[in-house]
Amino acid sequence: MLRSVLTLAAAALVLAACTTTAPPPPVAPTPQVPTPTTPQPSQPTQPATPSPAAFSALQGWNEEDHAAALQAFRETCGVAKDPATAEVCRRAKAAGPVDDARARQFLEANFRPEAVGGQGLLTAYFAPEYEARMSRSAEFSAPMRGRPADLAMLDLGAFDPSLKGKTVVGRVAGGTFVPYDDRAVIEASPLDRPLAWMRPEDLFFLQIQGSGVLTLSDGRRVRAAFAAHNGKTFVGIATAMRDQGLLADGNTSGEAIRGWLAANRGPRADAIMQLNPRYVFFQTLPDDGRQATGAANVPLPAGRAIAVDPSQHAMGGLYWIDASAPKLAGAFPTYRRAVVALDTGGAIKGQVRADLYMGAGQAAGTEAGRVRHDLRLWRLVPQVQQ
Repeated sequence: MLRSVLTLAAAALVLAACTTTAPPPPVAPTPQVPTPTTPQPSQPTQPATPSPAAFSALQGWNEEDHAAALQAFRETCGVAKDPATAEVCRRAKAAGPVDDARARQFLEANFRPEAVGGQGLLTAYFAPEYEARMSRSAEFSAPMRGRPADLAMLDLGAFDPSLKGKTVVGRVAGGTFVPYDDRAVIEASPLDRPLAWMRPEDLFFLQIQGSGVLTLSDGRRVRAAFAAHNGKTFVGIATAMRDQGLLADGNTSGEAIRGWLAANRGPRADAIMQLNPRYVFFQTLPDDGRQATGAANVPLPAGRAIAVDPSQHAMGGLYWIDASAPKLAGAFPTYRRAVVALDTGGAIKGQVRADLYMGAGQAAGTEAGRVRHDLRLWRLVPQVQQ
């Protein structure tokens, strides 16, 4: 969301692990604003029975900005580990600047669409920019916390080779490794030196995205970069807010959620945010003006990068998304375009599940918060020419 490491724990270790993003955040989530990299499996799972298709079968292909699609692939495909993708990547870079017709010709000559699964879900994330202060006030009352000294990440691969790349988060108490505290406990804990003070709802959304940029009262800008999380599973609050009658069905966008939290700042909003036990810790870095980076550690092209489940898809792969039937008010009706898998996220699990990176700032955040569309996904399989 910009996003981070999501892992499963072994029952024998008494702990469930998760990851961010982000931030993702989404998408991290998340903006970076760099987000932490996520370990990738050596052989991501592919569909058991892939379905080849012609480009003419892709709804929206004729209207695609093929030059923009090829440019996004060319700028980011260097992260691909798959030999076939790496070969097409070399060809794309050697092709130089091309117009739309030649870009379409290149894509159709070097890839073959292959359907992935059935219907899934598309959401979106962005790189947030928020105001912050170096001292507490009634408005800026939420402390942005650094990584606690007692937080530890346990590599399960050290105990079982089959769990390589999987970690759990916790702390040592009484000689035993135990789960780390949830959001409510952390927020009630005293804090000596916060990194900054934020509006509570802004900090909550910054944690969902995984990273962002803060503007201080003197005009300075600093990057809030992901440092760690508490290992708890991310729980979205939109459904609970709808079920409690706080938001109308169909009006649970990020914009609507943030507005309600701001209007009800205090114990009532805190109780809603604490329904999500996941808590993200940050570090502050100078703002270098760079674009957001994701798990693949390359700048994310706005509108052309997706976060995916790394157990299902490899970084650097090219995909076609066909998303329609929006569930939230004010959303664009469709998203049909070629995108590159460049990130991961704590809530992005499954074969037909993607989080589309929208860019940085308020406008990108508004659009991202309205994306909840039915998704059909195609992998554009690289063709090795003899």
